[in-house]
Amino acid sequence: MASECCIIIFSGRVQGVGFRLTAVQFARHRPLGGTVRNLSDGRVELVLEGDPAEIRGLLVDIQRHFEGFIHDVTHSTENPVGLAPPVRIVY
Repeated sequence: MASECCIIIFSGRVQGVGFRLTAVQFARHRPLGGTVRNLSDGRVELVLEGDPAEIRGLLVDIQRHFEGFIHDVTHSTENPVGLAPPVRIVY
């Protein structure tokens, strides 16, 4: 399957709860590249590149783990830019 690049924005209580580190740990077991970072407005941005099924699987894992913390998730899909594994935290 073709690779895609997804930009996912999580809002809610997603900063100060280990969100970025947990996302990186969950992604470690999947062939995905990308970044995760806190945004200045309290949201978290996760940029993922890889197989769409792997991206969906990671999002399910994150949403299950942070159920009750995540209030909204928005995403957009863009052309892949060549992000190589692993997913890493950007400051």
